[in-house]
Amino acid sequence: MTGQHTTEDTIWQAVAEERATLVALLENLPESAWDTASLCEGWRVRDVVAHLVLATRITIASLVVNLVRAHGNTDRLIHDTAVRHADRTPTAELLSELRGTVDSRATPIGTTPIDRLMDLLVHGQDIAVPLGIDRVMPPEAARMSLERVWTMGSPFHARTRLAGYELTTTDATWTAGAGTPISGTAAQLLMVVTGRTFPDRLSR
Repeated sequence: MTGQHTTEDTIWQAVAEERATLVALLENLPESAWDTASLCEGWRVRDVVAHLVLATRITIASLVVNLVRAHGNTDRLIHDTAVRHADRTPTAELLSELRGTVDSRATPIGTTPIDRLMDLLVHGQDIAVPLGIDRVMPPEAARMSLERVWTMGSPFHARTRLAGYELTTTDATWTAGAGTPISGTAAQLLMVVTGRTFPDRLSR
């Protein structure tokens, strides 16, 4: 997957690879690890996995029902539906469900294949980092996801939150923003723009 030659098909191939390697990571976890707090505040590892499964199943009908249940709050909708699914699904079944999504090309309303890739890259870290597992992001996938988050606005609002910083990747050709220079790999900056880490933890 390289720059201007990237096609939608290669993006979906990268999505499948991320799902497959995440399944392999989760297969080796003890049951207790599934209840570890992820990098997402208020989300356990099993909740993050449930979210990744449900992202391939969203329909207009389920969206409407769950949005009403969440009183119109989309963040609450995403969190609560994931937690409910995680609570009622045994760990082995949840893992099987994630395995079943590997080749899915479903995209929730208003999202793109890049969003699915970005979601997997970031949530893979949400799971791996608290467990002390080194999960490497493919540089080009991280760069494309970084560009997507920077330009998409909601829910991350990266340009607003990081106003006053100039971000530059050290392993790809990508620069954005203006102000105090911050540099890091595309993977490191992706964690910054999605709010998982802070700019002052990278080099200036």
